[in-house]
Amino acid sequence: MSSSTTSTPLSYKDAGVDIDAGDALVERIKPLAKKTMREGVMAGIGGFGALFEVPKRYKEPVLVSGTDGVGTKLKLAFEWNMHDTVGIDLVAMSVNDVLVQGAEPLFFLDYFACGKLHVDTAAAVVGGIAKGCELSGCALIGGETAEMPGMYPDGEYDLAGFAVGAVEKSKILTGQNVQAGDVVLGLASHGVHSNGFSLVRKCIERAESQGNVPATLDGKPFKQAIMEPTRLYVKNVLSVLAEQPIKALAHITGGGLLENIPRVLPEGLGAHLVKGSWPQTELFAWLQKTAGIDDIEMNRTFNNGIGMVVVVPADSAEAIKSAFAVLGEQVWTIGSIGPRGSDAAVTVR
Repeated sequence: MSSSTTSTPLSYKDAGVDIDAGDALVERIKPLAKKTMREGVMAGIGGFGALFEVPKRYKEPVLVSGTDGVGTKLKLAFEWNMHDTVGIDLVAMSVNDVLVQGAEPLFFLDYFACGKLHVDTAAAVVGGIAKGCELSGCALIGGETAEMPGMYPDGEYDLAGFAVGAVEKSKILTGQNVQAGDVVLGLASHGVHSNGFSLVRKCIERAESQGNVPATLDGKPFKQAIMEPTRLYVKNVLSVLAEQPIKALAHITGGGLLENIPRVLPEGLGAHLVKGSWPQTELFAWLQKTAGIDDIEMNRTFNNGIGMVVVVPADSAEAIKSAFAVLGEQVWTIGSIGPRGSDAAVTVR
């Protein structure tokens, strides 16, 4: 006696991938991306590849690229259901790096991966990405949304992205003309930005266990202060750079002030920063006290209030400070360049 069984057909949706949700997200993204369009965009969202023509005003264009993610700051976005600013973080981490070479960011692509696609959450994230691109004059011309059942818990996702910029070959900032006596300026950060969050989360856990979570920090509700997105320095720095003799820029990300400034200094030179020359915000004071760490660890783990360092000639320092202040940047003279010490490339005393 023989028997037969009829198997129920399985669809991609049965396997956990909702193509309709993906299509709905693309339709939500298109008008957001459209707001970021700029000179050079030839074909953007929807094609197999995005096309971009380097603007013809460049005579000898050099392309500068940068890629990054948001790190464990995403864990707080999941826990607190705050998804609308991490996209700005994603853009800022790459475009600020591209900026350090003196380059103008031209276009950006993102990668959003999740186990199950929630269109509203994804749209909020991509809305932040589009906002970051718009604020930095960078076109959002493509990306990838990957729904991968079993790879991520429901409600969680990961982000990555990259930016491409251009700079005239003769105007690339290498830092090689930095010399002893140059002045170090610091541009204020918007809080923690997107580095050091493994320690931030530990601080929050400790404060919650002790019942010591503050209601506000720096005049903002606690969660908003923690999640404040990375500051986009692009437009203001490019504006000042076009008129003033900036010698080097350092984006203060992972490794803080102590490890990022030396990346743009010639061999044998160091940065000697003056402790107290910029204010410590309530946020960073709270992190330091809660973590119980010293000043060295603060300046190596966090930006500690300085998101971008600008190295300038001494005789132009005041004019450059004024130029940044007029554009709305908080800027301080935080130190000077001198011979590198035997103990460290950056000192804070």
